[in-house]
Amino acid sequence: MSIRNLDSLFDPASVAVVGASSRPGSVGATVWRNLHGQFRGALYPVNPKLAELDGVPVAARVADLPHRPELAVICTPPATVPGLIAELGARGTRAAVVITAGLDAAQKQAMLDAARPHLLRILGPNCIGLVSPHLGLNASFAHLGAAPGEIAFVSQSGALMTALLDWAHARRIGFSHFASLGESADVDFGDMLDYLATDAKTRAILMYVESVQAPRKFMSAARAAARNKPVILVKAGRSSAGQAAARSHTGALAGSDLVFDAAVSRAGMLRVDTLLELFLAAETLARFRGRVLAADPDERLARLHILTNGGGAGVMAADAAAQLGLGLAPLAPTTLERLNAALPANWSHGNPVDIIGDAPVQRYVDALQALLDDPGGAPVLFLHAPTAIVPAADIAAALLPLAQRQPARLLSCWLGDTAVAQARQCFRDAQIPSYDTPEEAVRAWQMLVQYRRHQAQLIEAPPIAAADEPPPDTAAARAVIAQALAAGREMLSEPEAKAVLAAYRIPVVETRAVAADPDAVVAAADAIGWPVALKIVSAQISHKSDVGGVALNLANADELRAALASMLERVRRLRPDAAIDGVTVQAMVRRGHARELIVGASIDDVFGPTILFGAGGTAVEVLADRAIALPPLNVPLARALVERTRVARLLQGFRDTPAVDRDALHRALVGVSQLVADLAEVVELDVNPLLADERGVIALDARIRVSAAAPSGAARFAVRPYPAELVETMPWNGGTLTLRPIRPEDEEQHRAFLEQLSPEDIRMRVFYTRRHMERSELARLTQIDYAREMAFVATAPGPDGREQTLGVVRAIADPDNIDAEFGIVVRSDLKGAGLGERLMHKMIAYLRSQGTRRLVATVLAENTRMLDLARSLGFTVGPVAPGEGTREIHLML
Repeated sequence: MSIRNLDSLFDPASVAVVGASSRPGSVGATVWRNLHGQFRGALYPVNPKLAELDGVPVAARVADLPHRPELAVICTPPATVPGLIAELGARGTRAAVVITAGLDAAQKQAMLDAARPHLLRILGPNCIGLVSPHLGLNASFAHLGAAPGEIAFVSQSGALMTALLDWAHARRIGFSHFASLGESADVDFGDMLDYLATDAKTRAILMYVESVQAPRKFMSAARAAARNKPVILVKAGRSSAGQAAARSHTGALAGSDLVFDAAVSRAGMLRVDTLLELFLAAETLARFRGRVLAADPDERLARLHILTNGGGAGVMAADAAAQLGLGLAPLAPTTLERLNAALPANWSHGNPVDIIGDAPVQRYVDALQALLDDPGGAPVLFLHAPTAIVPAADIAAALLPLAQRQPARLLSCWLGDTAVAQARQCFRDAQIPSYDTPEEAVRAWQMLVQYRRHQAQLIEAPPIAAADEPPPDTAAARAVIAQALAAGREMLSEPEAKAVLAAYRIPVVETRAVAADPDAVVAAADAIGWPVALKIVSAQISHKSDVGGVALNLANADELRAALASMLERVRRLRPDAAIDGVTVQAMVRRGHARELIVGASIDDVFGPTILFGAGGTAVEVLADRAIALPPLNVPLARALVERTRVARLLQGFRDTPAVDRDALHRALVGVSQLVADLAEVVELDVNPLLADERGVIALDARIRVSAAAPSGAARFAVRPYPAELVETMPWNGGTLTLRPIRPEDEEQHRAFLEQLSPEDIRMRVFYTRRHMERSELARLTQIDYAREMAFVATAPGPDGREQTLGVVRAIADPDNIDAEFGIVVRSDLKGAGLGERLMHKMIAYLRSQGTRRLVATVLAENTRMLDLARSLGFTVGPVAPGEGTREIHLML
């Protein structure tokens, strides 16, 4: 990932248009027209066939330009592009927009090779260009520009970029930046997200996505950006091509589009389904200006007050809310009392609040004021259909003072066209979100609620693992897989698959593999205990029940012998090609309240390993009730995965059926996540059914497919998992000291550590004192992205035997991995014990292994202890900054 020189792309002081033209209808003429007279910097045309263009001298070649252009826009034939990039790089240009289409693979590579020595960044090729309205920069061939605003839009489709420009122009919505990625030969979504995440002009990011080429880079950038500002996207392509060849239920169900949904959720972004919804999101974000999204997550926002002058409109809004999972907020007694006093006796006396079609202006004002004052704090959707009683514009003018006092609580829908146009525009001009239909308004609000839920997941801390919880037996699982691969098999037998699950503490039913012989199966059943289930074993048969290869509830030897005979006859008749390797005999599990679930894992072509959960059983593909998550999972992420399915409601208690042991279910999902992290050979895993009830979970059947190519494992996770290999223990002060990366589970422990620091220590670290840390900030300190940030904590057992944090060092690398800024703090009573030096040595070694070039920090000039430590470690200490009282320190790595 890199944002190097992207400021030259979005904020250039000068622009050269290579291929600028006077020929009407040409790309070069359109780009020049869009820039000339609008761009506030220096503008240089380049064309060997022209001497001047609109009164501006034209350079014949890049070398003839009077000054170095910071940005170049290239509109020339494909064969010329690599040479032009080389010339521009030599002149010192740092970014280029290659609008030219039709470059073949060799030309694109030559273009990149020419740019690399000069660190010149390229947007495109085959793109419409970019627009940065704050500069008057329209380096595109779009038909119009954009008004300045706070929303950035990044698109892989140039046509959609121009469509959104047109749409936004009609609605007076402004943008910070517009960018068409084209073929993304260099600058891609990850780069854009990294740049826009810290861009002061951008408050929200909208994207149109067709494909993702670098998933870990994309996820890392998306997670960082989504913590700072809303990221909303629409993605084309929902096909599930290629799933027919899957050899497990999981493979058949885990379509790529579901995986993309999982990636969006994991990153804290919001995905919408259509361009219309993307436009709605843009409208809502532009009007709300982040007021709602900045608030603490609160499920009260998932309930609406509806205020309408027509019952039909209110019913339509209520129906839309119910369909999208939103509720109607109850009216508080005080609110009902106020409404009864202000409204006629025949008002609806409930939510939706129907104030009747003959309402005068004051009735609107009184009703809206009552709902905005409701102690429940729910947002208000105002619906108005035009009447002959009062002009809509008069109503809008009367309501605006109320609306502007609580803008985060109100959204509106002016139904109709000409009769309400002035009122609608009046609200939009006042930055009150306004929609054309009740359904649009409700959907827009639901999108914000869903986004807030994704954000809440980002800061939810997992519980601390029990100290006596045994680790998985990874060696035993690897031995099973190695034995199968050595035998030339890619499908583990059912007993082998269950042995792997058991190694990861996932409960399995006792199962024995025997020859397809009557005496052998009876002996196995006697050893296990009756009743039993009998299943066929064949490498060619993945789904046993499809060929009658499963017999259940066999109570005695006679039933078992008969079942074996009929099973063998049936399988040989239906699958004469399949070699029968034997059978399995397993204990028959009797759990009257159990629900059948499926848990699985497979590998997505883009995002790598994925985890699946849903309703299980033989009709699993027909029901198709499943959700996907990207590993690694912890308990909160496992809980969120379960809640995204319909079967989640059945896991709760109902009638005489007790609730499922959710903790056991979540542990099983976390165990599967750890399994695919550790065992890179696992290609597909399928546990179906996984029985779940109040006593826990147990796997009745399991399939695992493996490959010697080891295509899975933590290295292929789109989200870098916890780097357990960096945990280090050593003797210290007569005990044991552990240096390890910080974990999300450390939240409470880290809070306790910070609370033990003296105000002076905190001031030395962050240059000011404070007594309270917000929950969201604490989560940000413990739930880090290991792909771009590292925090090592020093821990040791306390007097009560529980782990305590003694110190922490943290470093965040820039997206180019050039500089990493660090900070370190040690518990106040442990200063001078050498703990800070140990932490610094560990961080320095880690950053060197990651290729980071420089470690930097800003230190208070009076913090002599830190400055002395820095000098002892080889840091260069700069002079005191005038007026700031700080020193810059750095260490070349």
